[in-house]
Amino acid sequence: MSVTPQEDFAARLDASVRDGSFARLTLGKPRGGDATLQKVIVRPVALKAGPHLSFVFRHDTRDITKNLPPAEAVREITRLVGTQFHSAHLDTTVQGVQLEFNKKGEPRLHLGRSAAPFPDTAHDRAKPRLLTTDAQPWLHALGVTNAAGAIREGLADKHRQIHKFTEILSHLVADAPLPADRPVEITDMGCGKGYLTFATHDYFDLVLKCSARICGVEARPELVTLCNKIAHDTARPKLSFVGGTIQNAELPDPDVLIALHACDTATDDALARGVKAGSALIVVAPCCQKELRPQLQAAPVLAPALRHGIWQERHAEFVTDALRALLLEWAGYDTKVFEFISTEHTAKNLMIAATKRPGLARDDATAAKVRELAAFYGITQQALARQLGFSF
Repeated sequence: MSVTPQEDFAARLDASVRDGSFARLTLGKPRGGDATLQKVIVRPVALKAGPHLSFVFRHDTRDITKNLPPAEAVREITRLVGTQFHSAHLDTTVQGVQLEFNKKGEPRLHLGRSAAPFPDTAHDRAKPRLLTTDAQPWLHALGVTNAAGAIREGLADKHRQIHKFTEILSHLVADAPLPADRPVEITDMGCGKGYLTFATHDYFDLVLKCSARICGVEARPELVTLCNKIAHDTARPKLSFVGGTIQNAELPDPDVLIALHACDTATDDALARGVKAGSALIVVAPCCQKELRPQLQAAPVLAPALRHGIWQERHAEFVTDALRALLLEWAGYDTKVFEFISTEHTAKNLMIAATKRPGLARDDATAAKVRELAAFYGITQQALARQLGFSF
């Protein structure tokens, strides 16, 4: 009986795991299921419990790792191939094996040379960071680490947040239509002590090697002075800080606008400024969504639940940010709404990212959805809608 390409691939995979020649495997061309999942990367690791295969599920804004025993890992890969993924590329120490499915779902097997080096099975490797060791001087100057580079007591969450933001930014920047013929203009509105402003600078300048000018905007003059001194002392001439607010700061139109934890309608001010500037990428983390709470007139079926203040607060947050995302889509942006960092580190963990679509044509179909949502909750006015000239 003839063996199908998919069965042949599964047999070669199983044999490579059994004889120790398995080096790595990549699953691509996702089909259905989770729309944020891009690919899966599998490599061998040596754990205390014995040899395992480590799966990294790469999503738009996060990576999820799972370690499985060899036999279970082979079953999981075999299950994913042809169902959730239509491309599987296996590298062993001696051969490359690629299984591809065409548009009709028909599998084809290709054999060739392996592109993988001898597998590194070390499990306790240092977690890869997108910020280089060159970040240490400003991390120390801002009090996140000590002179030896160790994280100061009580600042582990802040350190984790900085690296998580950089990881998220790396995914978002990859999809943004940034200019290639001039320096990228980046503005961090309400930047505070500038932790994420410095991180953004280092990602663009030291990791991407991209020509970019980064400016942090902060209303407190003592923080502007502090951050400019640290930028100067750590030799970051493309990074600067100015005094002002989201509404009145005089700046070039930003290609990337960042505003994290701008309170209440200040988030709307930042979004409106980014849209009017035609920013390629807008990233906000809303905070204290109070504006719509007095207007909310939810359906009668929700009244018993919304008599509790905590549910009113969370409902107002949901409606506010849902309207913001829809208004951005109406204004010509693709939006993503996701958790920035675990709630065990901060309760203000929602992030809205908007990537400019070509043309910036406003979308009448989305306008109808905005009005339907607003009408359902009795909303007659909202800060971002007002600034963009959208009428309910």
